[in-house]
Amino acid sequence: MFETAYEQKVPVVLKGPTGCGKTRFVEYMSWHLHRHIGNREEEGVPLITVACHEDLTASDLVGRYLLEDDQTRWIDGPLTRAVKFGALCYLDEVVEARKDTTVLIHPLADYRRLLPVEKRGELLEAADGFLLVLSYNPGYQSALKDLKHSTRQRFIAIEFGYPERDQETEIITKESGCAADTAAALAKLGDKVRNLREHGLEEGVSTRLLVYAGKLIARDIPPRRACETAVVWALTDDLEVQRSIEEVVTSIFED
Repeated sequence: MFETAYEQKVPVVLKGPTGCGKTRFVEYMSWHLHRHIGNREEEGVPLITVACHEDLTASDLVGRYLLEDDQTRWIDGPLTRAVKFGALCYLDEVVEARKDTTVLIHPLADYRRLLPVEKRGELLEAADGFLLVLSYNPGYQSALKDLKHSTRQRFIAIEFGYPERDQETEIITKESGCAADTAAALAKLGDKVRNLREHGLEEGVSTRLLVYAGKLIARDIPPRRACETAVVWALTDDLEVQRSIEEVVTSIFED
C-alpha cells in the first residue's frame, strides 16, 4: 500500500498506538523504496523527520531569516528541504502541532504539490520522490487534538496495531538479544497487559517496552525486576494498576 502511494504521489497518514512500529516502518520504507523503485545511487530515498509539538510554527517547518553579522540569511526548514530534494517528510505525532501550522501542508497534500514560502514570495513545486507522511496515536485524540477534516481527507490512512504474539516474539528476540523462550514470555506479558486497558490502564504496553525488558534480561537482570522497571513503572503511576500488572508479571515469570 505504501509503495503504491509513493508511486502515485499520494500522501499517507499512519495511525496506531505508541511503540507499535510506525516510525520504524517509515525508516524501512525509505530504504525499500531506494532498492525497488527509486533507482537512486545514494543509500536511499532521503528521510526527514519532524517531531511535532504544540509550539511548532510554520517557520519551523518552512524556514526563516536569521541575523548573521550585519545581514540576514535565509535558512530552509525541514519541510522545504524535503520538497526541494524529493525526500520523504515524516511529521511524527502531527496532532500535537497547532492547527494553523498544519494547514500549510494542504497545497502539498493534493494535486498541486506546492509549498508557499510566503516570507520569500516563492511557490516551490515538490521534486520527484517527495512524499508527505504523517503519524498519530488515535488513543490520544480529543476535540482539541485531532486532524482537521480538511487535512484528514487529503491522505490515505494505514492502520497499525501491535503484532501477533508469534511475530512479536521474533521482534523481541532480534531487537533485544534475549533468548527465544524469554521473548515468548514477554510477548505473552504484552498480550495480558493490553487486556488491562479495560481496568484502568490508559494504553497497553508497547512492543518497544517489551524490547527494553528483553535487553535488560539479556544483561542478566532478573526477569521480574526487568519487567518492573521497563513495563510496570513505565506504563503508569497508579499504584493499584501497578499492582495488577505486577501480578501478571509474577504469573509469567515465577522465579
